[in-house]
Amino acid sequence: MALPKISAYPLPVPAELPANRVSWTVDPARAVLLVHDLQQHFLSAFPAGQEPLTGMLAHTARLLKEARRLGVPVVYSAQRGGQTPEQRGLQLDFWGPGVADDPEVLAVPEAVAPEPGDHTLTKWKYSAFARTDLEDRMRAWGRDQLAIVGVYAHIGVMMTAADAWSRDIRAFVVADAVADFSREEHDMALRWAAGRCAVVTTADALFEEV
Repeated sequence: MALPKISAYPLPVPAELPANRVSWTVDPARAVLLVHDLQQHFLSAFPAGQEPLTGMLAHTARLLKEARRLGVPVVYSAQRGGQTPEQRGLQLDFWGPGVADDPEVLAVPEAVAPEPGDHTLTKWKYSAFARTDLEDRMRAWGRDQLAIVGVYAHIGVMMTAADAWSRDIRAFVVADAVADFSREEHDMALRWAAGRCAVVTTADALFEEV
């Protein structure tokens, strides 16, 4: 039930991305950047100093800088440490007790950590919309686009993108700023999102037309 030990793999490059079913583009006046679950608990499963971790963090750091420059709200999702069985629900059956109540494993790496003016929400399920006020925040800000970076692509990232679609929020999955258990599962998540609920893009292209 614990997280698997992840082997190094290369992040996808533009030529390897799936074809998108729609042709949405990001408008900074409509967008929010979601940094999904970049806590040490989840990142510790990756080999340190190797892809996909290094590239995913570098691309995320660059997008954070650009989003803040453009006035795009930045929202971090973070799981609470030491959850009770009632709070875990069915996640307990699939993944065990979850994140320990330890500041070191709850922390976000310094290079991609929240800054003053960013927002953090407590995340309880795969989707960042489940049991949170993410949708309410976005509506209050007049935002209907969600760019997603973080981990894991085939679990929370994909489920959040699908949940955004269900709320008529346009989702953008940044292929080289997410990471997964394996390249196979990473690619599967991108294919599914591109064909069903989101635009799959890259860190270079996300704000390209701005």
